[in-house]
Order: sequence, then structure tokens, then C-alpha cells
Amino acid sequence: MTATDRSIELISAAAQAAADKLAHDIIAYDVSDVLSITDAFLLASAPNDRQVKSIVDEIEERLGKELGVKPVRREGDREARWVLLDYVDIVVHVQHSEERVFYALERLWKDCPELELPADAKATRGKAAEHAKLQAEEDPADFGGLR
Repeated sequence: MTATDRSIELISAAAQAAADKLAHDIIAYDVSDVLSITDAFLLASAPNDRQVKSIVDEIEERLGKELGVKPVRREGDREARWVLLDYVDIVVHVQHSEERVFYALERLWKDCPELELPADAKATRGKAAEHAKLQAEEDPADFGGLR
């Protein structure tokens, strides 16, 4: 079984919305063979809570306007460290960069096929590492945000 065309359409739109809000390391997995509850996961991250919220808001707005869907569940809003949008066909995870490294969802889903994403979303790969390096250069005493 593979992700449906509708799921791929939702993933693509969500990935583009995340890229437009400068998300880092956007990746999507077809999890339809291993999970019965959803077809695909989209993972994205940002270096701060405010940007996580902005990315989530943009994804929700874009999918609502362009594709007429709303999430059936939205979790993690209060802290904005890891926000989950459940659209049934797809699940979107937008994480603070620190949570992304700690939980390493890519490691859990690495055996699942990656889904093709828009060029803007693909271009975000490695952005979290670039951002961390720039932060360390700007404030070496900060130790990459680990004070």
C-alpha cells in the first residue's frame, strides 16, 4: 500500500507552506505500510518557538484555503516546542530544533519511503545545522543555545 494521491497533495502543500515560513529540514515519509491510522508524516523544524507557531499557522491556513481541509486535532500549541497537526490522511510535526534532535523521528521512520517534495522544501535540508553553526559563531559562550 502507498500513500494516496490526496495524501501526497496535502503533504506537498504543507511542505511548501513550511518552506515559505523558513522551516528547516523538511522531510516527508510514506508510513502507509506500517501504520493504519495515516498515510504520511511531514517533519519540519524551526530554531525558536515563535517560528514553530508561525509555520504551523501557515500550514493550517494554506491547507484550509487551497485544499479545504482542517486538522481534526492540533496538539502542542501552548508550548510551541512540538506541534502536531492531524489531518487523518497526513500528520504534520513541526518541532523546535532541540526537540527535533532529541526525538529524532527520522530515525524511527528511516525504513519508510521518502515522499517527493517541492524544490523549496528540499532546499531546507541542512538548514538547522547551518543555523546552529551561525549561532555558535555569533555567541560562542552560548554553546549553541545550550545554556
